[in-house]
Amino acid sequence: MLRSRIRSGELRPGQRMPTQAKLADEFGVERGAVRQALRILQSEHLLTNVSKGSPATVAPRLVKPSTGGPGAVPRPTMVELAPRISTAFAAPHVEIDALCLTSVSLTLAVGEPLREIHAGRIKPARVDVRVLLPSRDIALAFPTPVDASLDGRLQRRWLAQRNAQGQVLQHNLLALRSTHGIDVHVSFRALPFTPPVKLYLLNGSEALFAYYTVQRKEAEVDSEQLEMYDAEGTQSMLFAFEQGAASALRDTTFVEQSYLWFNALWETISSELLLTS
Repeated sequence: MLRSRIRSGELRPGQRMPTQAKLADEFGVERGAVRQALRILQSEHLLTNVSKGSPATVAPRLVKPSTGGPGAVPRPTMVELAPRISTAFAAPHVEIDALCLTSVSLTLAVGEPLREIHAGRIKPARVDVRVLLPSRDIALAFPTPVDASLDGRLQRRWLAQRNAQGQVLQHNLLALRSTHGIDVHVSFRALPFTPPVKLYLLNGSEALFAYYTVQRKEAEVDSEQLEMYDAEGTQSMLFAFEQGAASALRDTTFVEQSYLWFNALWETISSELLLTS
């Protein structure tokens, strides 16, 4: 919502934002959530002077999201994905394909266009979403405990997150059928392997690609500190490639091959996925 206010000009360049306390009251969230949202907007060059001490300021000069092609600067998934998903939802027919470990980044990214639809500012005629996720029946390469002899708590935690995020994404999108009369289709299929990369394909013309960089770390699981191998997908650097006359041949070819790869997985070795425990 703040992003759309800035981009629409409702919040003008150089204007001071409301305090974090007022924003928390307006949106009914904790101040920590407000601070995180403001930092994301600052990373998108929409705000400046984000700190705990004083209200942030709308950036004097708005910078559009980076585009594909030579010289494009990759940014973290949580910064880059949301504005690109919002742009995709401006089309009459929205098509999103995703391959990922869980759908948490995608679920968060569709939040802004859903708010725009509910506010009556955009209304696509059709939305098609396909998501490839790891199967519950495989031993994950990550997250996994460093000590392979330990029980399956990490696998169960990942499965619960995979199912919960997928259910939220599916529910929020399918609700558009009854609330706005939009033709929505959401499908999930299961992969027989742990994907080492994440991939988002938008409206047949854009591919967003990131590596899952596995790290050894310690985290609390069921009130116990556990050493594990895991990757933080929301912070993975997202590389953007766009198809079209203005793009380099390499980018166009990457988008085409990404669609071929995704469709091959969808139609061959993937299987039905039920978002249940």
